[in-house]
Amino acid sequence: MPRRSYDQYCAAARALDAVGDRWTLLIVRELLAGPRRYTDLHADLPGVSTDMLATRLKDMERDGLATRRRLPAPASAYVYELTARGRRLLPVLQALGEWGAAELGERRPTDAVRAHWLALPVLRELAGLGETGVVEVRLDEGEFHVRVGGEGGYGEGPWTGGDPDARLTFDAETGDEIARAEVGLTEAVAQGRIEVTGDGPLAKALRQRGPGA
Repeated sequence: MPRRSYDQYCAAARALDAVGDRWTLLIVRELLAGPRRYTDLHADLPGVSTDMLATRLKDMERDGLATRRRLPAPASAYVYELTARGRRLLPVLQALGEWGAAELGERRPTDAVRAHWLALPVLRELAGLGETGVVEVRLDEGEFHVRVGGEGGYGEGPWTGGDPDARLTFDAETGDEIARAEVGLTEAVAQGRIEVTGDGPLAKALRQRGPGA
């Protein structure tokens, strides 16, 4: 099926030709956390049908946003991952998240939650500290890690490349308030609501804003 187009000579319209369909940017959000199997994507995108997910992934391959490859044995499973062009959508998602934070309100009973969905505001605020490194985040819903500096990025689960520069631990209530932009990450550290451990520059920068700093 040929790609639908707004047929407008405008960069925003061209971008929406590629990522404006329902679910596409949320698939990008998931793949920014690293290569994912189809079944994992489906599990972390509650509400998407299998047909819709398959269609959107094919569209993203066609448009140069994602690729599909087979893992070596013994896994031998197929995974989807973003191309360099797809990864450049990270600041787009961060801006959308910042703009939409006020729309969150309190959690609804039907709202799905995944720990790594909080990576976007956490990464944005950590980048403002002027330091680089890896930060591991632990909260009630699970763990994720963010890479600060360079292209930046995030991943689901704990960091596996050695000791992170900092570890942050906080509860679901604090996480929700950060997601809604009601409290900043450094503000929550200063209030003693976030435990910071580690010896890296990012940990030190965060502790400088902690209780008694």
